Amino acid sequence: MAFKKNLLTIALVCFTFLSYGQDQTIKGLKSAANTTKELPKNDSGKIWTTGGIFNINIGQGSQKNWAAGGDDFSFSLNSYFGLWARYKKDKISWDNSANFNYGLLNTTSQKTRKNDDRIDLSSKVGYALSDKVNAAFLTNFQSQFSKGYSYKSDGTKEYMSNFMAPGYLLMSLGIDYRPVDGLSVFFSPITSRWVFVHDDVLSALGAYGVEPGKRSKSEFGAFASVTYQKKFTDKITYSGRLDLFSNYKHNPQNIDLMMTNMATFKVSKAFGFNVGLDLIYDDDVRLFGASKNKPGLQIKQVIGAGLTVNL
Repeated sequence: MAFKKNLLTIALVCFTFLSYGQDQTIKGLKSAANTTKELPKNDSGKIWTTGGIFNINIGQGSQKNWAAGGDDFSFSLNSYFGLWARYKKDKISWDNSANFNYGLLNTTSQKTRKNDDRIDLSSKVGYALSDKVNAAFLTNFQSQFSKGYSYKSDGTKEYMSNFMAPGYLLMSLGIDYRPVDGLSVFFSPITSRWVFVHDDVLSALGAYGVEPGKRSKSEFGAFASVTYQKKFTDKITYSGRLDLFSNYKHNPQNIDLMMTNMATFKVSKAFGFNVGLDLIYDDDVRLFGASKNKPGLQIKQVIGAGLTVNL
């Protein structure tokens, strides 16, 4: 339509001002040619969007002959590193994310203890059925970096976990609904999940639902995942995920839950506050808690201030 209007304008100018119109027509054609060059090309190649965030929070305190009491020295370090990459071409989409957490706490009385440890890798390939609905295949892997212990009030500790003890691998085929930017609701009635306990001590205890002496078990069930990422302002961002899994083979009414939340409030270009809350409920995790015969809700909450870098 725009090009037809330009032709009509040129014709009227030519009709009214013939001699002047010839010059204007030439200029108009040159302008049209330049405009054509500036139009975006129909790029059929790969289209990627990538990003990430890195947080490191450090705290330190010391005292000597302090009447109020307390540990002579304390040091804490909590770090988070998250990366994501998204690909979109025609009806094909591919979303990838990698999240790593690690934290340490050292005090004079309690020595060094780990207070955070997580590896979470996800990948989802989708084929668009409509503007908001994809048929999708999702894979997810979760574990941790190092050994974990439960510390008791009497100063003793109990060995609880290690890398690939547990480890979780999930593969799921389902429907991915994306009503608005940043929000994804994935559901699948066809999901396979494997639980790994590659540690002789924990395997012998039958930890994480694996039969004593075994190193893995397979589960089949229904899976749902809701993810949300939002940049409210240049200084406030939020990312969260809720995963639900029902094992058809064993107590399908007992839903496993994993929820992560991370909010970042930037004060300056490289300094900010971070608030994190993680919740986990696994019906097969009966290794710790007030009663080892019952599963319990696992809760981890972190508030910190420190270096925050957007990638």
